[in-house]
Amino acid sequence: MSKNRLGLIGGSGLYRMPALADGEWIDVDTAWGKPSDALLIGSIGDREVAFLPRHGRGHRLAPGEVNYRANIAALKAAGCTEILAVSAVGGFDDDVPPGTFVLVDQYIDRTMRDGRSFFGDGIVAHVGFGRPTCSRLGGAVAQALAADGRAHRIGGTMLVIEGPQFSTRAESLLHKGWGCNVVGMTGLPEARLAREAELCYASVAMVTDHDAWSDKEVDVASVIAVMNANVERAQALVAAVADRARGDGSCAQGCNHALEGAVITARNAWPPVTQRRLATIVPRLFV
Repeated sequence: MSKNRLGLIGGSGLYRMPALADGEWIDVDTAWGKPSDALLIGSIGDREVAFLPRHGRGHRLAPGEVNYRANIAALKAAGCTEILAVSAVGGFDDDVPPGTFVLVDQYIDRTMRDGRSFFGDGIVAHVGFGRPTCSRLGGAVAQALAADGRAHRIGGTMLVIEGPQFSTRAESLLHKGWGCNVVGMTGLPEARLAREAELCYASVAMVTDHDAWSDKEVDVASVIAVMNANVERAQALVAAVADRARGDGSCAQGCNHALEGAVITARNAWPPVTQRRLATIVPRLFV
């Protein structure tokens, strides 16, 4: 198995990429259950990739139904060292219209869902998350966005809501007032779990609407129309990042050693079952 794959998390516009036409769907299981779907294993240029449709093929899973732990564990088991996640979001800024790609670097969490951590059940860890995305992988994305030349923003805060409903107008105005740039439903706990799995993680948010703070109501038809109009751009971005991000296992930010000093439970108190489960995502610490 490759030990240096680029993990991709997103929707149908990515797994239908011409570059992945000869890819193979591989059914996988993890210590945290089944991921959203099988993994599509293939190559983009000379970089091996593993693609996972976040909501399953056909978009079968609501944000709160996604098994985020299994998704990240499956990509780690497939040999991924870094993950590029692409998602559709609402926007809070007049100067970031629909169609803009935002490189997210901060999050605010308003979700209530389970599965926010790989830890618990007798082994406790507190992982640093002040810089929740990888600056090295993010730099490769920023270069690709700049080379593309179309509307984009480098840096932004994603407000993550539970969903599946869109925000009320009052909520949207509150979030805009907080200084958030985009709002989505899946960025967390995804980014948290990637950090615990010691994976470099970057998120590109495609603005599809202006959320409920604007005078125009958000509707699914408009969101899908913007997504479809930007499929080729998203595909090209992924290919450009695959070419730039080599994922050689080193990371100046330390994503690949994020658990160093984070486990607080004494080793002689680790429950064997929990240890074995954690060994599937960070074998260097738990085997």
